Amino acid sequence: MFEIGTSLREARLRKGLTLSEAAEATKIRSRHLQALEDEQFDVLPAQTYVRGFLKTYADFLGLDGQLYVDEYSSRFWIDEEGRPSAPRRVRVRRKHHGRIELTLIVGTLVAIAVVTSVVIAAWKFGGSTNSAEPPVSRPPAAVVAAKSTKANLIVRATRGSSLIDVHVATTGGLPGRLLFHGTLDRGKSLTFVAPRLFLTVRSPKHVSLALNGGSPLTMTGTCPRTIVATPQQITSTVSCR
Repeated sequence: MFEIGTSLREARLRKGLTLSEAAEATKIRSRHLQALEDEQFDVLPAQTYVRGFLKTYADFLGLDGQLYVDEYSSRFWIDEEGRPSAPRRVRVRRKHHGRIELTLIVGTLVAIAVVTSVVIAAWKFGGSTNSAEPPVSRPPAAVVAAKSTKANLIVRATRGSSLIDVHVATTGGLPGRLLFHGTLDRGKSLTFVAPRLFLTVRSPKHVSLALNGGSPLTMTGTCPRTIVATPQQITSTVSCR
């Protein structure tokens, strides 16, 4: 979860734009853009308009418009019976974990079958010679293949707030598609899943990282850090100016 309005306002200010200039470029009234930045969605015409305005405004500011639409829908969307909708991100995440768990179960069963076959074959063909040693079993290829091919990274603000940018990293370790830009407040956390992730953390001493369920990594120092996370490891570079 992230602050929709705050991140929109910060992105506009970074571009040096006023609300009037943004309104002229997006063809959305200034008061509607102000309502988006203040998260006063109830003053906008209708929920459908809010999602359209969010996507248009976020895309114009160089952000991922669909990410903002999904965040709004998961937190503020009300159906015709007055009930909030279930967050779509949770359903997707559970489905993802379900596939991993199913793969691990299948891999484990294959490993058990292989080891059992090796033991039976050794008992049949090894004869009664006491000097025969039991065969050494190795994990089958199926078990190795079951390991996750994506980095599941939890970013948590533990000792204070910090401005962060999160991108999908290219194979060369450079920032690609933007996933999140904004301030992560103290006590809040975000989870990102991708083959590679590229992060910029403005105040690293306030932030901890946990990769694929491992122990949290606490950073130190006041210089911004550039971080690349893969399924196997986290690398960090200090960038003081």
